[in-house]
This record gives sequence, C-alpha cells and structure tokens, in this order.
Amino acid sequence: MRPTRIIRLKEALYRTGYTRAGWYRAMHRDPLFPQPVKLSERCIGFREADIDALIERLTTQAAEGVRDA
Repeated sequence: MRPTRIIRLKEALYRTGYTRAGWYRAMHRDPLFPQPVKLSERCIGFREADIDALIERLTTQAAEGVRDA
C-alpha cells in the first residue's frame, strides 16, 4: 500500500481541470467531493487518493453520459 500523499489545491485544480471558484462550489455542494485536510492555520491540502477517486468518478459519469446520448 502506498503512503498517503497530500497535494495542494493548485495541483488538484491542474489534475481535474476545475477553476478555483468551481472547486469550492463543488466542495460545498457535493458530499462525495474531496474534503480538505488542514495542514496549518492557513494551509490546506487534499488526499491524493481522494483526488484520484474524484477523477475516476468524473470520467465514469462522462462515459455514461456519452453512452446515453
């Protein structure tokens, strides 16, 4: 098993294609969206596994949407 890696918001945005505003909007609306890990008073990160799971979920939803069309 790989150790848990924490990535910063900038990398999460890059990997997923979200904008900063879109990320925070989704984080508050979607209970399955990755939740932040507080690293310090003014610094948050996200578990890499949670980001990978989000990408998998989004690509699965997109593929299902294409099949339904």
